[in-house]
Amino acid sequence: MKNYTITVNGNVYDVTVEENGASASAPVSAPKAAPAPVKAAPKAAPAAPAAPKAASAGAGSVKVTASVPGKVTKVNASVGQSVKPGDPVVTLEAMKMEIPVVAPQAGTVASIEVGVGDAVENGQLLATMN
Repeated sequence: MKNYTITVNGNVYDVTVEENGASASAPVSAPKAAPAPVKAAPKAAPAAPAAPKAASAGAGSVKVTASVPGKVTKVNASVGQSVKPGDPVVTLEAMKMEIPVVAPQAGTVASIEVGVGDAVENGQLLATMN
């Protein structure tokens, strides 16, 4: 038997370890060399943006953009609908939270550029208004 004193996080422990006859006579192998670092595979190029979901021919001058990256969970407004400042146009899910993207001013929705389930990036165009 061997006695050891071990300190863990400032706590002192007295430990007794029993030697096993088989392992005491077993040869100790040399430490193995660390494996060579593995090179990371090159990242794929980002996918091209999807085509707009609604016709953008009548696109408005006021842009409604995503304030955070996330996933579109709901399209609250439709093309031609009148909205007031603060009315939700699209709802995004980011980090398990629903975040409404609201109209910046009063107007009419001219186009909706995304659909439910689309992944969007910060600053991406979601809709336009007149």
